[in-house]
Amino acid sequence: MLREDCASALKVHLAQSLPLPSNVNRPRIDLIVFVVNLHSKYSLQNVEESLHHVDATFFLGKVGFLATGAGQDNHCSIHRNTVLRLAHTYRSPLFFCDLEVEGFRVTMAQRLVRMLQICAGHVPGMSALNLLSLMRSSENPFLEDV
Repeated sequence: MLREDCASALKVHLAQSLPLPSNVNRPRIDLIVFVVNLHSKYSLQNVEESLHHVDATFFLGKVGFLATGAGQDNHCSIHRNTVLRLAHTYRSPLFFCDLEVEGFRVTMAQRLVRMLQICAGHVPGMSALNLLSLMRSSENPFLEDV
């Protein structure tokens, strides 16, 4: 799906929920992306339960949310504002994407890889906290009653 030249190895671990098993030998975790399927209330519930297992320091730029199914509003069982509130509560970036469209899928993968490179410290002069600050300043201000 995505081929990028990178000086380091990119390892992606997919998990249905958190916490991860403690007896597994795994590399350092540089970025956590919670995927919320807007067509499944179970998906949102699973993410909300998993969030309790994430160390607070990850919310300083190393956590993001990806809402999928955004292109099919008529089939959504989760309102966009619900996911907006969740991302706002955890002060983390939120991406909406329709993964059924290849162009959107590739663009989102490129954004997430770039975000990961920054969070892993592979972009000189940028940190996860810098990225979070830039992303927050470029988005629309949140309404308190969203």
